[in-house]
Amino acid sequence: MIKRNLRHLKKEATEKALAGAAFELTLEHGLDGFTVEDIVHQVGCSRRTFANYFTCKEEAVARGAISVQNTTELEELLTEMPDNVSLLDVLYNLIKMQLTTELIGRLHQLLSLSQTYPVLEPHYLGAMHRMQTQAQDTLLDLSNGKYDEIYTYLLINALYGTILPLIDGRLNVLLPGQIMTEDTKPGAITFDQFLETTFNHLRAGFEHANHPHSS
Repeated sequence: MIKRNLRHLKKEATEKALAGAAFELTLEHGLDGFTVEDIVHQVGCSRRTFANYFTCKEEAVARGAISVQNTTELEELLTEMPDNVSLLDVLYNLIKMQLTTELIGRLHQLLSLSQTYPVLEPHYLGAMHRMQTQAQDTLLDLSNGKYDEIYTYLLINALYGTILPLIDGRLNVLLPGQIMTEDTKPGAITFDQFLETTFNHLRAGFEHANHPHSS
């Protein structure tokens, strides 16, 4: 992976600060309870700087939900991996680092906000797509022609296709921090079990998937 220079690091820090402020202001005051001026005032920059990163307040709010990712830790992880590591194992480590308890919690909050403020929904989906694209670019960069592009895209989309139903509750999975209660649906699995099951399917191939309802 190409190391980013100081200018890129500063731009990334500014973008994260603006997005994080927008997200926190939404949690505190609701989407209609603050303006772009409030965001830039809190961060200490101009409205013009805000416009360099975001087209609107709603985009910044959605980006703020995923701004907790630590790209420096990711670079260190990828640098330490042996050259012969499989692309699937890279993806496994990438998703475990990306989907932290904090990030999943913020995505769940963003989903709830988008249900309250429908104008946020396309930006919520955009934030999810951005996460997928970042992982996709990382894998394509690391594969460096060693793997068929179709295989790489298939891995990424098969995995990230489960993230939306995971966050919105369509999958019967206990998210990090959630505990089993009387209201929990029967058969619920933990987040770690979800990850292991997902990657077991990817390793074995879908023809060997279990059929729990078959005799």
